[in-house]
Amino acid sequence: MDIQDCTELNEIPQMLPPPPGSFIDREELIQHVGDFALSQGYVVTIKQSKKDKVVVLGCDRGGVYRNRRKLVDESSAEQVRKRKTGSRLTNCPFEVVGKKEDGLWVLAIKNGEHNHDPIRDISEHPSSRRFTEREVLLIKDMTEAGLKPRQILKRLRQNNPELLSTPKHVYNVKAKLRQGNLTVRNFKSLRVKSSVENSHISTANEPSWRQRNPPRVPNLIGGRFVDSQSFASIDVTNPATQKVVSQVPLTTNEEFRAAIFAAKRAFPSWRDTPVTTRQRIMFKFQELIRRDIDKIAMNITTEHGKTLKDAYTDVHRGLEVVEHACGMATLQMGEFVSNVSNGIDTYSIREPLGVCAGICPFDFPAMIPLWMFPIAVTCGNTFILKPSEKDPGATIILAELAMEAGLPNGVLNIVHGTVDIINAICDDDDIKAISFVGSNTDGMYIYARASAKGKRVQTNIGAKNHAIVMPDASKDATLNALVSAGFGAAGQRCMVLSTVVFVGGSKSWEDKLVECAKALKVNAGIEPDADLGPVINKQVPGYEHGNFIGPTILSDVTANMLCYKEEIFGPVLLCMQADNLQEAISIVNKNKYGIGASIFTTSGVAARKFQTEIEAGEVGINVPVPDPLPFFSFTGSKASFAGDLNFFGKAGVHFYTQIKTVTQQWKDLPSDSGVSLIMPTCEGS
Repeated sequence: MDIQDCTELNEIPQMLPPPPGSFIDREELIQHVGDFALSQGYVVTIKQSKKDKVVVLGCDRGGVYRNRRKLVDESSAEQVRKRKTGSRLTNCPFEVVGKKEDGLWVLAIKNGEHNHDPIRDISEHPSSRRFTEREVLLIKDMTEAGLKPRQILKRLRQNNPELLSTPKHVYNVKAKLRQGNLTVRNFKSLRVKSSVENSHISTANEPSWRQRNPPRVPNLIGGRFVDSQSFASIDVTNPATQKVVSQVPLTTNEEFRAAIFAAKRAFPSWRDTPVTTRQRIMFKFQELIRRDIDKIAMNITTEHGKTLKDAYTDVHRGLEVVEHACGMATLQMGEFVSNVSNGIDTYSIREPLGVCAGICPFDFPAMIPLWMFPIAVTCGNTFILKPSEKDPGATIILAELAMEAGLPNGVLNIVHGTVDIINAICDDDDIKAISFVGSNTDGMYIYARASAKGKRVQTNIGAKNHAIVMPDASKDATLNALVSAGFGAAGQRCMVLSTVVFVGGSKSWEDKLVECAKALKVNAGIEPDADLGPVINKQVPGYEHGNFIGPTILSDVTANMLCYKEEIFGPVLLCMQADNLQEAISIVNKNKYGIGASIFTTSGVAARKFQTEIEAGEVGINVPVPDPLPFFSFTGSKASFAGDLNFFGKAGVHFYTQIKTVTQQWKDLPSDSGVSLIMPTCEGS
């Protein structure tokens, strides 16, 4: 059986309108609309233009004009228009407008619909036979030199072998030049660019969002990275230097609707794409992530502040989920029972939901987005992703790699913002499921609002992870584990080990912990000797040039203290005491959060008791951060999780799919059996 190649997916025209955006000049706007139109199977033309004010672009259907004639209705003496039998269709209603506002050209969609099918072979469109301004100039010069149309065309093709124009087209240009109806100066072409021409354009003309200083983070809508029309933005700063590295625009409602439209439009063809083809794109995607891992890690360190070693781990943990998605054909298998009743078979299949969305936190700029969209899209869904406004750069790099891997236009879209865009995601009827990782307050708000709209929701939220240290624990190994898990990433991660409960006394342990903590080096994340980088937010008054907080240990902590009740999300380790294991387990279980808990011991009996009685979703035995690999699910519980199904693993696949059960019967029924109103059962078969 022939399997469709992944590169063919991008060639399926979908007739999407171009994403709205803002551009530095008129030509860049026209080029953006023209290039996007070609990718969608239509060609644009300039319908109206007022230099330095407005340009109106429409769909060029390839010389299909209205053919009307006026008839007189003798009874009413009024003129009415009537199309002749067999006349050609009217012009396409598609229209976009570019206006110059405050020095920038802003693109708006006036009518994004078409009244015709997409063009399968764009080279057959008359626009591909148009001459460029330079070619018109050469035609003028060669005409004055006495060359005939065929000779002119031969010389033009020496410079452009892909030129599709004929001698008739050359003759028409010559005639217009001779009659004064066309001048080289005002000649504008929207000719389809050849692959050679496009390669020069892509390197010579950077998009407007890259040309700004600092650069603006773009939206990804319908396969295009476009600058937002919004004038409101948030600065992304390097927490080690306070230097602004980029700006995140607040995506407008119009742009959000365009992203939803693109995702909804892309869903039918992506859903019908063979799962093996979707897997192949994920194989290519993970290969490209490995190729550019240095770039991604450096971006994470620059925007988030974590050390480069931590940044690489961030990418690698996300990469494991992409690799897991490469086996989707097996993960998405249904069930089949033959002959459940006489001549009747029943089977279940898993189908994608439609448009899904993800809202990401700042603590893992690469890992959390990779928890979400690779599983979702490989299941056959399309996706709207909102990265954190504090460190969105890694998400944009990953999206660029996903597009390079062959993900079709509209399958992955990216929007930016804060409360307004989150509310829009929760309220939009076209979004079927939402994944969220973040704070407890935000997560419960999103869960309540989105669930009220009938959406599936999964939220990994607040955490207070505990470790119980038994007297028989291996001292050096346990100390190393506590320091690494308690202060890694400056304590800014959901699985940070924030509380240690020492059984049978803590004094000797705490003294050694302080020694280990003092040995840690706090520095900018790019420095090779740094153990802790800065935290992402300014939290310490007086340190204007960096958000550096050293490792902090609080002893004699009790359960009624605020530092224990709330999630700190910084390099702070709390030390508590318990007389015995049962008391220690009771302390952990009374805490409202329940992502992870660990025990350090050499006793199998103690470990088994802990494993059985502890109320946490992820349990570690001599393991400080019990994060599972992606073929298991991330199983937070209690106040640390709200929703239907957990992230990745089997639960993740189930979250992004719905079950359809099919019962089929293939048997001959007696012609004289008559009509039965009795509900069928297996007993009566």
